Amino acid sequence: MRLLPLVVTVVFTVAVAYYIYIPLPDAIQEQWKLMLLDAGFRTAMHLASLKHWLGIDHYVTSIRGSTSVFEGTMKGFMSSESGSAVIPGVKVSDIEFVGIPVRLYEPPAGGEGHLRRGLMYFHGGGWALGSGKKGSYDANNRIVSDELNTVVVSVEYRLYPEVHFPVPYLDCLAAAKHFLSPEVLAKYAIDPERVAVAGDSAGGNLAAAVAQEISLDESMSVKFSVQALIYPVLQALDFNTPSYIQNQHIPVLHRTLMVRFWLQYLGADLSLLPQLMVNNHSASHHSTITPELRSRVDWTTLLAQKYKKNHKPVIAEKGSNEDVKVPGLLDVRASPLLAGPEVLAKCPRAYVITCEYDVLRDDGLMYARRLQDAGVTVTNDHIEDGFHGSFSFTTWPMEFHVGKRMFRGYLNWLQNNL
Repeated sequence: MRLLPLVVTVVFTVAVAYYIYIPLPDAIQEQWKLMLLDAGFRTAMHLASLKHWLGIDHYVTSIRGSTSVFEGTMKGFMSSESGSAVIPGVKVSDIEFVGIPVRLYEPPAGGEGHLRRGLMYFHGGGWALGSGKKGSYDANNRIVSDELNTVVVSVEYRLYPEVHFPVPYLDCLAAAKHFLSPEVLAKYAIDPERVAVAGDSAGGNLAAAVAQEISLDESMSVKFSVQALIYPVLQALDFNTPSYIQNQHIPVLHRTLMVRFWLQYLGADLSLLPQLMVNNHSASHHSTITPELRSRVDWTTLLAQKYKKNHKPVIAEKGSNEDVKVPGLLDVRASPLLAGPEVLAKCPRAYVITCEYDVLRDDGLMYARRLQDAGVTVTNDHIEDGFHGSFSFTTWPMEFHVGKRMFRGYLNWLQNNL
């Protein structure tokens, strides 16, 4: 009988190890930490799906709840209150810009002259999760405000399932226009020649789309000086780019999860996921997807050979399946990579972070290339050992060396270019 507890313990330990362990490229550092993080996220998703199936809660709000519990457990380390103690000189205010909640960070008195820099930030989370008021988003924005003498505005745009496209984009655009108004800039002593827009992942999508629209708006007397896009998601036509295939199982953004985020954001039927995985939604017979439009996301010409490797394009042929309807699929407000060269030419100079082990790597690389081709000055900071989400992993217990290095690179670029 004494043997039974030992057997149970061994079996349980092996099962847990099997659940946690996933093979990762050698270049990724702190692998077990990433595996544990991914296992925790997968567990939260599995439990959320179960609760959704049982009719207890929507799976997205359930995941948010799990995150809140985790943050409450780690209170004093990750919550927004902890950030207040890190940089006590930064004034933080939760206010509204034209009815949209924002968190405003004002640097301590003094700094480099009377006028200060300005930066608007959109957090990531697949247009469904996340908040700029929590964790590393809050901590990093405080650091930017303090070290760069910058007034930072973090926008709490509305999320799925409460809303879908174009509502998050319209929230961000409205907040951006308000921020760039001469009255608001004067109120916070911001130099109108030194205002940036930035975001990561889905927030990078929103930042790129808002930057495009502001650049085209002749009614705006002040426009963004620079844009900083951190592993942005920029297109939904091709889910078989080399990076989508190479990194489809790399934490924390698996290929299937990114496709699901897109379906949710665009308000499409989630049952279409298998069709999008094989690019049936962008089949060659779709008359609305012109050759010119396809060229704007053609990785065979926009990527360097070292990223293309031996991958082949996946284009569904006519008759492979019946038409798959996805609303907003070709809307540049949702997919900034689809914008024409005449639009890109008006965009502000850009800083684009891409990670080698990220399904979105090629989105960022293609956008950087197209901006450059349109005459925009672009700095592409490619992180050879980076993975999706690492920019946000800078606070304990989700602290990675690569994330801190990425954040410092972002900070240095803003210091020299804004």
